[in-house]
Amino acid sequence: MERTTSVRGRISALALAYLALTKPRVIELLLVATIPVMLLADRGHVDPALMAWTLLGGWLGAASANTLNMVVDADIDQKMKRTERRPLARHAVSTRNALIFGLVLGAASFAVLFATTNLLSALLVMATIAFYVFVYTMILKRRTWQNVVWGGAAGCMPTLVGWTAVTGSLSWEPLVLFAVIFFWTPPHTWALAMRYKEDYRAAGVPMLPVIATEVQVTRQMLYYTWATVLSTLVLCLATSWIYAAVALIAGGWFIYVVHKLYRGTLRGEEVAPLKVFLQSNEYLAVVFCGLAIDSVIGLPTLSSLF
Repeated sequence: MERTTSVRGRISALALAYLALTKPRVIELLLVATIPVMLLADRGHVDPALMAWTLLGGWLGAASANTLNMVVDADIDQKMKRTERRPLARHAVSTRNALIFGLVLGAASFAVLFATTNLLSALLVMATIAFYVFVYTMILKRRTWQNVVWGGAAGCMPTLVGWTAVTGSLSWEPLVLFAVIFFWTPPHTWALAMRYKEDYRAAGVPMLPVIATEVQVTRQMLYYTWATVLSTLVLCLATSWIYAAVALIAGGWFIYVVHKLYRGTLRGEEVAPLKVFLQSNEYLAVVFCGLAIDSVIGLPTLSSLF
């Protein structure tokens, strides 16, 4: 009995280690971005089966990218307290097995999306994996403070995938939503990096908070926050007053939060960047939930009123 329990325990631990390779919490952004975009693409009349298959294919693609990212970053994950418990850093999974796992996930993602949506959506996910692994992880991350600025484009791709899954083509609306997440990513990530800047310094990763003062970092965060909010307002042309109101109110709140952090650094006060990191998640979720509700209700768009 004890031996059976021990075997089950090892199998469970190994399964959890493979699950951790996919960074399941990071994949939450996939759900936040994809579902509202699909609803907008067809004003709330999306086939539930299509949505489920798109989410599955997208999840497999994101899991693949995250796993391959951990393979490349195994050395620096061992040097950072925030990441030292990741599977490869603590040798819970071998590098070879993690690489195979990541590649299989990527192949499964392509197969699912190609079979259930269309070739364009499948190719967009493959491009996302390649960009995240080769451009962001292998080139940008260890070489420039703009790593998350340009590397963050990978996290914007669910907006394009969700739209093309429904329509089979691209349009200006998903590109605007792409821009929203693109501009949102730097202040979101830099807030976390401010909290763990010593970790990044020890690992030799030139995140902006490592090479710049807190005032300089929060000023950049404020610029990108304004760009994020202004981008959300552009989408009002394709929505009703419901989304417009949510985007305006949530945007004002987000600007206030980041501006408060900036003022604190100007005064030399002790600031709480991790709180801003969490609040940035709430902001994005509120805006995209507002978009989903607007799309389902289906009121006349603001542009049609003029």
